Amino acid sequence: MKPMVFGTIKNQMEAKDGNWYKNVREIYADVRLVFTNAMKYNDDQSDVHVMAKSLLENFEEKWLPLLAEVAEEEARQKNEEAQTLANMRNSRKAAYSKIARETYNELDELNSQLEELRAMVIKKCRKMTTEEKRKLGVGLSTLSSEDLNKALEIIAEDNPGFQATDEVVDLDLDAQSESTLWKLKFFVKRALENQGKNSARKADDNLKRKREIICEALVKSAAKKRNKKLPVS
Repeated sequence: MKPMVFGTIKNQMEAKDGNWYKNVREIYADVRLVFTNAMKYNDDQSDVHVMAKSLLENFEEKWLPLLAEVAEEEARQKNEEAQTLANMRNSRKAAYSKIARETYNELDELNSQLEELRAMVIKKCRKMTTEEKRKLGVGLSTLSSEDLNKALEIIAEDNPGFQATDEVVDLDLDAQSESTLWKLKFFVKRALENQGKNSARKADDNLKRKREIICEALVKSAAKKRNKKLPVS
């Protein structure tokens, strides 16, 4: 049993070092402990036991309404804390939404500016030479199906009547505007660079796999040699 006396209770109620009661229920529990200890360690017929029992009954009778008020106050504080937390979450959510909208608007504005700048750069580009058009045609012919469709979409942007969905596309580079030609050149350059990286990566993977197969074969061969029995003479 935990020892407890009224002096200890008084000290904890007046403590300033952090060792104080956190709520009324802790005080209630320690006061009961004083009386229950006195009853436990004294004979039922002794004056101390009888007095402790009587005082405990009086104490609980007087504290019962107070504990009900304490429970009500704790529930009120809990609701207030929950409401405060909810308000904080709603405020934080609203702030995040505001930041997201502002960020999206800034990115959208930046994208528009980049598109305008890109259009200006293309307009100022020099006229593409015949050799450059030939190389562009070769580059288009080596594109993957997916990239080729994207290239045709670029052409369709400046040529609404261009049919990019036909199985056979008749593409006359000489008939395209300079801006369309330069857009295609930039796109084809990036697409071929990506295709080269992917091809190199696949080649590395294939070489790695071949090495693994060779190593596995050597290990199996060595294991067979170790397990092979010598002929009996």
